Amino acid sequence: FETTQCKVMAAVCTKMPPWWLQRSISLKYSSVRLASSLSPTSDNQRGPFRGRRRREDNGNHAPSRRPLVPRSAKMAEDQDWPSVWPTAASFKPSAVPLPLRMGFPLNRGVQPDKHGNNELRKIPNFLHLTPPAVRRHCAVLRQFCTDWPVALATDAACEAHFPLEVVTTDYVHSGPSLRHPDARIVTIKVKLSQLELDDHARKKLIKLVGDRYDKETDVLTITADRCPHRKQNYDYTRYLLTVLYLESWNTEPWEAGITPADRDEFLFEGSASEQNVVSTIKAIQEAEKGVSDTTQEDVLQNANVQQYREAVVTQKNEGESSEHVQGYKDSVKRLLGLN
Repeated sequence: FETTQCKVMAAVCTKMPPWWLQRSISLKYSSVRLASSLSPTSDNQRGPFRGRRRREDNGNHAPSRRPLVPRSAKMAEDQDWPSVWPTAASFKPSAVPLPLRMGFPLNRGVQPDKHGNNELRKIPNFLHLTPPAVRRHCAVLRQFCTDWPVALATDAACEAHFPLEVVTTDYVHSGPSLRHPDARIVTIKVKLSQLELDDHARKKLIKLVGDRYDKETDVLTITADRCPHRKQNYDYTRYLLTVLYLESWNTEPWEAGITPADRDEFLFEGSASEQNVVSTIKAIQEAEKGVSDTTQEDVLQNANVQQYREAVVTQKNEGESSEHVQGYKDSVKRLLGLN
C-alpha cells in the first residue's frame, strides 16, 4: 500500500495524474464550489451575493414604484370627446371611461370587462361618430352644400323627375375582407306608368318580366348579382331594362293572328258581352219609344254600361268571389232598371 501511495504522489508531482484520479479531483472541486456558493458570505468574501447589500424589511421603507392611474379614471365629465377619439381606431380601454363588458361569461358569471378584452378589439366601433363630432362635421361641410331644389319638395315630384330608383347596400362587418359579398347586389325599380308604352307594349313587357312586376304598385323590379362588382351589376340592370323596353315595342308577325281565346286576360272591347249589352239597351229603347236612334258609342259611354263593363272584366280576370258576384249582380240590375 505504501508503495502504491508513493507512486501516486510521484505521478502527481512529476506529470499529469491518471484519468481515474483526474475525474475524482474534478468531482470534489465541483462539490466544494457549489457548497461555497450556497453558504452565507460576508461583504469581503466571494459568492453570488458579493457586492450586494441586503435590506432588512422592517416596514419603514417606501415602495420602489407607485401604481399608475389609468387615463380613463382621470377624464373629466365635460371633456371634449372628439379630441380624445377623433378618427376611427381600435378599442383602447384606457381611453374609454365607460364600464363596457363583452364576451362569453365564464362559470355563469358576468361578461369580461374592457381591460384585456380582445372581443372589443375585433369589432368596429363608432366612438368617433358621436353626436358632437357629427355636428362638427356637418358645420364644416355646410359651406359646400346648396339648398334643396324647390321643384323636388315632395316625393311625387322626385318620382316624376327621377323615375329610376337604384337600391344598393353597404355593410359594416368584422371579417377577413372589407368587401361583403352581398354589397355587389344592385336593384333598380321603375313604374311602368313612367315609361312610354302603349297597350300592346305594356302587356308584352309584363309578360316578359313575369313576377318581377307588382300589379298593385305598378313597379318593375330588376335585381342583378351575377357580376363580382357593383358597377358591373348596375350596368347589367340598365342593359336589361333597355332590352326589355325595346323588345316590348316589337310586333312579331304571329301576334297579328291572336284570337280572344289565346289571350290570358279578358278584353271587353269586341267581346260578346259588349255586343250583348249594346243590343239589350237598343231593344229596351225600342220597346219604350218604338224606335232607337242611339249609336253604339253612346251606349258604351253610359254610366251604367261602364259599371257593367268593370264588373264583367273583374269577374273574368280576377276570378269569381262573393264580392265580384255581388258587384256583377248590382251592375246588371242598374243596367236593366230593376233597382
